Amino acid sequence: MAAAVGAAALAREELSRLWWRLPGVEKSRVAGAVDFRGARWVAASPANYRRADRPDDYPVDRVVVHVTQGGYASAVKVFQDPGHRAAAHYIVRRDGRVTQLIRELDVAFHAGNRAYNERSVGIEHEGFVEHASSFTDAMYAASARLTAAVCARYGIPVDREHIVGHAEVPGTDHTDPGPHWDWERYLRLVRKARGAGAV
Repeated sequence: MAAAVGAAALAREELSRLWWRLPGVEKSRVAGAVDFRGARWVAASPANYRRADRPDDYPVDRVVVHVTQGGYASAVKVFQDPGHRAAAHYIVRRDGRVTQLIRELDVAFHAGNRAYNERSVGIEHEGFVEHASSFTDAMYAASARLTAAVCARYGIPVDREHIVGHAEVPGTDHTDPGPHWDWERYLRLVRKARGAGAV
């Protein structure tokens, strides 16, 4: 009897995570809405993320820092390509402009690890890991404000355990954000933005 009750509870929990697959069940969404004030909305292909209702479906406790290995326009184009099968929630341009492509509610395919995708927000940065010049003052400042807002929203600690590079995700073969990304500077800016409430 206890086993049957336990199995029923597990089935109910799994069903609650799969609401988006049920016919006629849809969480209300506002077209073009963004989670970060001032971000520009450009939708990624639905093939590059999974609809969800985070943090109810999956607790969000990580931010993953990426580098596009290309320009902003090419990254947007790739994330809008259904054949790519990957996209991040945000892209931060060299000039500091933030674009949101996937709602934080949803699971973006950005980390190459299902568990990390489900628990994290992915932030791409325009540029190349091998070029220190890719990472401008405007980019660091804007990205830090974005990460501070994400951390505040989900209660994520501002530290290197919870704000990680793509290269640190288990099972990945990526190297971003690379050796020129200044983690000390970045975390200092994130803490400053969070402390100032500039989120």
